Amino acid sequence: MTLQENADRLLSLHEDPALLTVVNIWDPISAKVVASEPGTHALATASHSIAASFGYEDGEHIPLDLHIDAIDRIVKATDLPVSADLEAGYGDVGETIRRAIGVGVVGANIEDQLRPLDEALRRVEAALSAGEAEGIRFVLNARTDAFVRGADRTPEENLEDAVTRGRAYLAAGAPVVFVPGRLGEEQVRTLVDAFGPRKLSVIAVPGSLPLAKLEELGVARVSYGPWSQRVALTALQNLVRDVHAGGGIPEGTQPLN
Repeated sequence: MTLQENADRLLSLHEDPALLTVVNIWDPISAKVVASEPGTHALATASHSIAASFGYEDGEHIPLDLHIDAIDRIVKATDLPVSADLEAGYGDVGETIRRAIGVGVVGANIEDQLRPLDEALRRVEAALSAGEAEGIRFVLNARTDAFVRGADRTPEENLEDAVTRGRAYLAAGAPVVFVPGRLGEEQVRTLVDAFGPRKLSVIAVPGSLPLAKLEELGVARVSYGPWSQRVALTALQNLVRDVHAGGGIPEGTQPLN
């Protein structure tokens, strides 16, 4: 597909009544494994996982050039539309989005890090403008950190802030709003009511609502962030423990690489 076709496809997947699930990936082989499974319609990178694979802490510690190069390798490994986790935009949201589009990315997460709302809105607008300048409807998964950075506030205050910020990002043109955190059913229901159906993106964490419930509530997308890499690393750790205990390779292991 062309870049525009991939962007249109990614947007339509968010608008579809069926819940879009994206099991996040971090390198070409994880991209190929996830993409090969029936039911996978799009891919999303996890910045935490990419950084970890190069020995960096999360939070824009991995150099942007290296991060973009890693995403480029992922995009080249698949024909599916790819959304990238670009953290907070590395100081220049528009330029970072432009560079990501240059390697074939058609959507992205950008953290607001609870910046003042007017500043956060300018960053959303910069991301969308970068897409327009490159000739595509860029699928910005406009992230608000109301919950993940709201430890000093009540859950009610975090929810109110997420609603305010999400509505503002949608009004600025973002097609979907990402509200990470362990959300309960009433919180998800409130967010969907505030944004409209298939405008809310969430993350799956241990104890999250079942996928069927998220779809029923009208959520657009669920992603897995660093948890997919943690599942893989847990399997590796278990193998090491089994080997040290005199065991071996688990039954059912496949040559996927």
